[in-house]
Amino acid sequence: MVTFIEHLKCEMDKKLQLILSTDLNIMKKSHYASLVYADIFQQLKNFIAGYTFHDDAEEIHFFKEIKPRLCFGLIYWRKIYNIEMNRPEGVESQRAYLIDEIRGINRYNSKRSDFVRYYRSGLTHLDSVYYLRGHADVALYLDSFYYERDPMFSTNCDFTVARLLANEALTEYLNKELDELENHWLSQSLPRVRITWSAQKTDLYELIFACDSRKVFGNVPMTQLVEYLQTVFNIELDKNISRSFSDMRIRNTQTPFLDSLKDALIERMEKPSNKKRDR
Repeated sequence: MVTFIEHLKCEMDKKLQLILSTDLNIMKKSHYASLVYADIFQQLKNFIAGYTFHDDAEEIHFFKEIKPRLCFGLIYWRKIYNIEMNRPEGVESQRAYLIDEIRGINRYNSKRSDFVRYYRSGLTHLDSVYYLRGHADVALYLDSFYYERDPMFSTNCDFTVARLLANEALTEYLNKELDELENHWLSQSLPRVRITWSAQKTDLYELIFACDSRKVFGNVPMTQLVEYLQTVFNIELDKNISRSFSDMRIRNTQTPFLDSLKDALIERMEKPSNKKRDR
């Protein structure tokens, strides 16, 4: 079996490398990659149909380690295809969509938290229940997917392991897409000419919280607003901005900078030269 698995993996890696090195878009790459994994899955299934495991340990190793790690890409690439197929337009819509996908992954893992802890902790005392064929778990009869499984090529949890591996890769992909979305937003929205903030940092905090409170930039997250303004004004702000807000609340005068802005503007408006100009 070892020789066959090594050959299968080598064949799979070569095909995937060829696909991923092309200039195809992500949807086409994910489609072709899923076809490669589907073929590998079928070859593996055909091999096991005519193979007799030497003992329980070999069977457990196959369904716990070999099959999930060879086949999780089928779940991963099909999911990538569906994610990109249904991805909406617009930065805010895409951000909400990607975050919802991550939440869906977290919900899946949460519902199987006992098994996730068992698998990730490296425990083995339930391996015979989870990874040997013919040990059906009654709880799985509530899962519609259970009836689609080939009892000679599946166990209680080999698919769950593959899904967990796929979820880890999907989470990494989704977070990367979120980061690229943020970077694209910043690069598109930053002005070409930047100026340096010469007042105090606390003064800028007042301005930031005032803008956020009035939603003058729409429903932009506070972290994004801070990142944008400190880049535009060429100043590095504290990471814990919530603490800065708490400090502002307990000052004798909560908004001295904003008050001074108002006073300066009123003074300018009341100057005779400005009144004549306005006429």
